[in-house]
Amino acid sequence: MRVYKSFLAAVCALFLSLVLDVPAFGAGEAPRLVDDAGLLTEGEESNLLDKLDEISHKQKADVVVVTVDSLEGKSPMEYADDYFDYNGYGYGEDRDGIILLVSMEDRDYWMSTRGFAITAFTDAGLEFIADEFVPELSDGDYDKAFDLFADRCDEFLTQARKGRPYDRGHMPREKFELLENLLISLAGGFVIALISVLVMMSKMKSVRFNNVAGNYVKENSLSITDSRELFLYFTVNRTARSKNNGSGSSVHTSSSGASHGGSGGKF
Repeated sequence: MRVYKSFLAAVCALFLSLVLDVPAFGAGEAPRLVDDAGLLTEGEESNLLDKLDEISHKQKADVVVVTVDSLEGKSPMEYADDYFDYNGYGYGEDRDGIILLVSMEDRDYWMSTRGFAITAFTDAGLEFIADEFVPELSDGDYDKAFDLFADRCDEFLTQARKGRPYDRGHMPREKFELLENLLISLAGGFVIALISVLVMMSKMKSVRFNNVAGNYVKENSLSITDSRELFLYFTVNRTARSKNNGSGSSVHTSSSGASHGGSGGKF
């Protein structure tokens, strides 16, 4: 009986050790917002955390924001990868999720993806998202920056679930609305200016078109004593080199041996 109890205790201990070592994949035990750098107010933290939790549960992929004062000697990529891997983030066997790391030490940011998020957030897609929230980081509007990041993550994950992730040549339309509005304004201005010029020209009754330039010169008012042909300019035609228009996600291996995608820079 004593042997049986000892064996049962050993089995229970082994089971507990395994359970404690298994990360909580998407269980919500690790907070999806960790503001160690103190960039947000309490109200902003609460609202952002609610949004990150809602998006993560809906998309079945963790969307995480972490701010720190120091990278502790690691690169932004290494820190973000390790933070995701060793804090139990990620849904399912593939640990689906994305983390945005912001370090105030040298004003670095890094987005690290894992599992399905590598597919959902291509290199071009991460660049697109960064173009939206990094200006807000630079201006010190951290709440708006993180809010934009969360919204775009939700949008990109939704699109990827449809089987066609956003990638080069296939991006959300909103980014180009400003350019389109500018082009429309310029076109409208050109049309108005053209109409104005045509109206003014119609009122110039004394002006007539001449095919010969000499008819515009008053007789005997110009005397040419010497003439020469001078080479003034030449035209050079250049052909642009083709650029790398690759699509998809670049993948690397973290210290835990997991595959990650990612992108980052300075703000």
